[in-house]
Amino acid sequence: MKTTVSVFAIILLSYSLQAQPEKEIKAELKHVTVFPDRAQLSHDGSLQLTAGKSVLKLSALSPYIDQQSILVKGYGDFTILSVNQRNNYLENLEDLPEVKELRAQVEQLQLKSEDEKAAIKVLQEKENFYVANRAILVRDNPMTVEQMKAMTDMYSAGIEQVTTALLKKNRLVKEYEKQIAALQKQIAERIGRQQLPSGEILITVTADKPASARLAISYVVSNAGWYPSYDIRVDDITRPVSINYKANVFQSTGVPWKDVKLSFSNATPWVAGNLPDLYPWFVDYFVPVTLPPVRGVAYGRAKKADAPLQSRSEDLSEVVVMAREEESSPVQVNVREGETTVVFDIAVPYSIPSDGKLQTVEMQRLETEAAFKYVATPKLSPHTYLTASIRDWAKLRLQSGEATLYFENAFVGKSDLSINQLSDSLLLSLGTDAGILVKRDKRKDFTSTRVIGSNKTETFSWLITLRNNKKSTVALKLNDQIPVSSNSGITVEAVELSGGTADQAGTVTWDLSLKPQETKELVLTYSVRYPKDKKVILE
Repeated sequence: MKTTVSVFAIILLSYSLQAQPEKEIKAELKHVTVFPDRAQLSHDGSLQLTAGKSVLKLSALSPYIDQQSILVKGYGDFTILSVNQRNNYLENLEDLPEVKELRAQVEQLQLKSEDEKAAIKVLQEKENFYVANRAILVRDNPMTVEQMKAMTDMYSAGIEQVTTALLKKNRLVKEYEKQIAALQKQIAERIGRQQLPSGEILITVTADKPASARLAISYVVSNAGWYPSYDIRVDDITRPVSINYKANVFQSTGVPWKDVKLSFSNATPWVAGNLPDLYPWFVDYFVPVTLPPVRGVAYGRAKKADAPLQSRSEDLSEVVVMAREEESSPVQVNVREGETTVVFDIAVPYSIPSDGKLQTVEMQRLETEAAFKYVATPKLSPHTYLTASIRDWAKLRLQSGEATLYFENAFVGKSDLSINQLSDSLLLSLGTDAGILVKRDKRKDFTSTRVIGSNKTETFSWLITLRNNKKSTVALKLNDQIPVSSNSGITVEAVELSGGTADQAGTVTWDLSLKPQETKELVLTYSVRYPKDKKVILE
């Protein structure tokens, strides 16, 4: 029995020595590096350490911390023994100061509303008193005309005063309830439908003597990210292209980022850095599996019901015109380039709430020279498109993203900027231009079908008309096509191309220069010969 007690005492003593009290520390969130689908948060704080072992706790953090990403650096005369992370389900992020402040505002408004409701009850009692006494006085006391007039005036003044006061107080109550509903909605958005646990990082340190310490703590969280977008503006095709490079950042980590320095990186550190291995690729004969027929189900391609085509073009009835005035100064941004990554450091602090909503941050304003050319494909579209070709585009550090287009100080639409191009020039589509007209008409007199012997020859001819209504000469690339034979029994011949060139894929191109108010006509004629007992779909 003594041995059992001694062992129990030793275990209890050992546990008490190991169970160090946790000391709450403050380390302000200073910097956030946002990746495409997560973010790295960096805290910095100073504290005083006592001699011996201490467990330091940094709390009220996001519960979405990647434990393997935690990095703690210590500065001072002490040693870091261990770093751990946990989620505290007994302390919720709902208890953060921001939520507490919102709840305090709700309580104050509720008290004010209760005061006004109490005052309304008093006024209603006063109103009832006026009404009851009026009936008694009229019933029990005969009055002269002058007395009746005096009583009526007194009653009217009292009722008017009470009614006005009731109206004002009811309006106040409605306003308080409206503000309470807005604050409660903000609280609901802040904490989400479910209460989030509080993330915590525990740092065990030891010091031989009391010391001043500074801790730099960083970690990666999910539920955050960014993507690029652009405002591309061309005021005149004789001037450079203006590109506003913007970052669209969002986060719902459970913790707001208040007045922090932001950096945007295109890195993907979560992607494994190991080289992929190729394993043996085994092939065998394919044995189809016969499925038993299911009653009521027909195998094969289902015929879709005809549906009206819906245009995705936006209503541009109200065109946004941008005045070309002196612009505000851009935000100062430092760009750091690595071997494979680019990081944009924003100099101005930003606050990003944890609501999942997008917030746009301007990163760069660029101007670059470009070669402008109009492109038209009248077989597919009746519009002419302006394009800009940018050389040495890799130096601009762009990424693929959506672009909003402005031409000649007017909004013209949206486009996609894709950097997945293997050419030295980056081609940007800047939308349509109504100043260049293009039309494609079939020449019926030159379109025919002939049968000679065992062969049938079909000839098609098109007249393409272009007109430049602009005040300057423009370069235009015109695209069309002729069919390409995939059978030795079918022969395609380009009869007339009006100076155009056809490649092996059948694409016919013309590189043209149109002077102001100039009209040009081009003819595209081709013929297709094939056996008359066969059918070839050409239109």
